[in-house]
Amino acid sequence: MQTLQAIIMGATQGLTEFLPVSSSGHIVLSSAIYKLIYNASFNTVSNEEIFFDILIHLSTLFAVILYFFKEIKEIISGFFISVKNKEYNNDSFKFVIYILFATFMTGIIGFLIKDTAHKLTESPFIVSILLMVTGCILYLSEKFKNKEKKINLITSLVVGIFQGLAIFPGISRSGMTISCAVFMGVKRKDAAKFSFILSIPIILIASLIYPILSFDIENMKDFNYNAIITGMFVSFIVGYFCIKYFMKFVEKYTLKGFAYYCILVGFICAILFHTN
Repeated sequence: MQTLQAIIMGATQGLTEFLPVSSSGHIVLSSAIYKLIYNASFNTVSNEEIFFDILIHLSTLFAVILYFFKEIKEIISGFFISVKNKEYNNDSFKFVIYILFATFMTGIIGFLIKDTAHKLTESPFIVSILLMVTGCILYLSEKFKNKEKKINLITSLVVGIFQGLAIFPGISRSGMTISCAVFMGVKRKDAAKFSFILSIPIILIASLIYPILSFDIENMKDFNYNAIITGMFVSFIVGYFCIKYFMKFVEKYTLKGFAYYCILVGFICAILFHTN
C-alpha cells in the first residue's frame, strides 16, 4: 500500500462512513479507480488492504465516540441508574435497549450474508449497482415517510435489519438506518444520532472479531505501517468533522441530495467498470 492510496482511502472512509452514501462502496470504488490508473488487478484484495480497511473503520469509530462523548456518557449513566432504581421507562434505559435490539438483528443478518458480501468487494460493477439502490431507498424514504414519532422497539428492530443488509458494499449503513427511521416517522436529526451511536457496537464487533483474527502475523511484517497510520489519522479527522456538519445539515435539509449523488456516482462507475 502506498501513502497516497492510504490517504485517499482514509479520507473516503472518514467522509462516507457517516454520510448516507456507503463508505464500503466508496472504498471499493476508489481503490478500483486507483488500480485502474496504475493498471493493477481488480480481482485481488490484499491482506494489507483488508487490515487497513478495518483500522480506518476503527478510526471513524473513535470519531463518533469523541463527538457524542457527552451524550454517550449520560445515556450509559442513566441506564445504570434506571436499572438500580428499577425505572424501566427512562429514556436512557430505552435507548440502550433499542441499540442492543438493533445490534442483535444486525448480527443475525450480517452472519447469514457475510460470505456473499465479502466476495462483492472484488466486483466494482456490482458495488456500483448497489450504490444506485442506496440512492433509490434514500429518495423513497423521504418521499413516503410516515407521521412523526419517536424511536421505539419496532423501529429499532427494523433499523437493525436494514443495517445488517448494509454489509453489502454499496449499501450505505448510515443511509439504510437513517432512511429506515425517517420512513417510520423519526426526525432526521434523531435518526442520524441513533444511527451514529448504533455504529459503535457494530464497528467494534466487525473489526475485532472478523476477519482480523485470521491474519497471519508473519505476513503483517511487510505492511506499510507509515501509510496505514497516515490513513487512519486522515480518516479520524475527516470523520469527526463530517459528523459535526452532517448533524447540522439534517436539521434543515432532506436526504434527497445524497440520493441523487448515489444514483449518479453509481451509474458512472457502473459504466466505467462494466467489464470488470
